Amino acid sequence: MHVLGISAAAVVLLAALFVQSFRAKWGPVQRAVRRFNRDVTNPRQLATAGRPGAYAAVVHHRGRVSGTAYRTPAVAVPAGDGFVFALPYGPGADWVRNVLAAGTATVEHEGRSVEVQRPRLVDESEANRFFPPREQRMHRVFGVVDFLHVAEVGR
Repeated sequence: MHVLGISAAAVVLLAALFVQSFRAKWGPVQRAVRRFNRDVTNPRQLATAGRPGAYAAVVHHRGRVSGTAYRTPAVAVPAGDGFVFALPYGPGADWVRNVLAAGTATVEHEGRSVEVQRPRLVDESEANRFFPPREQRMHRVFGVVDFLHVAEVGR
């Protein structure tokens, strides 16, 4: 039983260190999480992303230098004239930089393909109100303060 208690305490400590490192935007932790998501989580999410009831939408964008077409799963929340995305890694994520540079993208959300434009970075006071309370709590826990707003073409 003693070993089990020590193991549980170690897991709790590691989780707390992870959360604090992520909140502090510590580069090694953010890079490791991004790499894991890119190589493991994202390919699996793309199998269902964008469909009705899926956790994530799909953002179709082009590389700002290469022009290569990319598909990135991201949580899109309807926000009046378009969508808001929480940016847990900040505005420096490649897909965000690509969308900002191009000024347009396509978002697959709930089975709909939507052309979007006028991307702009917004702060939590403007964006968080569109997220459910549970997501807002997660933003606070992980220190998410950056968001991207995109407007649907024609709105």
